[in-house]
Amino acid sequence: MVNHIIKGDGIRGDIIFLHGFGGSTVSFSRAARYFSKEYRTTVLDFYGFGDTPPLERVMDLDDYARSVEEIVEHYRMENVTLAAHSFGGRAAIKLAAENPKIKKLILAASAGIIPKRTFKYYFKVYAYKFFKKLHINLNTGSRDYKGLSGVMKETFVKIVNKDMTPYLEKIQCPTLLVWGDRDTETPLYTAEIMRGKIPNSRLVVFENCGHFAYLEESYKFLKTVEEFLKED
Repeated sequence: MVNHIIKGDGIRGDIIFLHGFGGSTVSFSRAARYFSKEYRTTVLDFYGFGDTPPLERVMDLDDYARSVEEIVEHYRMENVTLAAHSFGGRAAIKLAAENPKIKKLILAASAGIIPKRTFKYYFKVYAYKFFKKLHINLNTGSRDYKGLSGVMKETFVKIVNKDMTPYLEKIQCPTLLVWGDRDTETPLYTAEIMRGKIPNSRLVVFENCGHFAYLEESYKFLKTVEEFLKED
């Protein structure tokens, strides 16, 4: 089981917070404390992040989703809300589509929609492959990718190339999408796609915020989520 911290006694159910790439239990620590008055809240370190040991093998989305399910099963959770940011959103989407114990879903700048590819992107890809054959390292790739090595790099590639679109229409629980209008990592148009495909969903946009809108406007995020959780 992944490293996790639990607070509260779960009067109104459980909330599990799933961090983004490079995150940890700290990512949603304020939100976990805030909601622990009425909910049992859980923050975790995904495999390979935070206080968990380095990966010994390449992992995929199923591995990360299963790590959350193990917590749900171990603590016999029934009324579960998943709140996820970026990378964590992929696991949340998969679980919400497949596990009936997930009753509500909160996606903050969630990953999962394969972005539109530009000519510049394809040029960089082909250039990378060409120079790789010549054993020349161009040092290309995202900031997340550049900071990785070995097993973790392979895991990253495997997961970020996973298109979550087929799962979206299978999500039946109420879903709240929270996005920053200046997000360049998971652009706002990807949120619009999710809203169009998840049946019972709505989108709240925070102005002048980027990929970490839930932290940039922390109080506003907490109040938005609080109102969402109160709805039947």
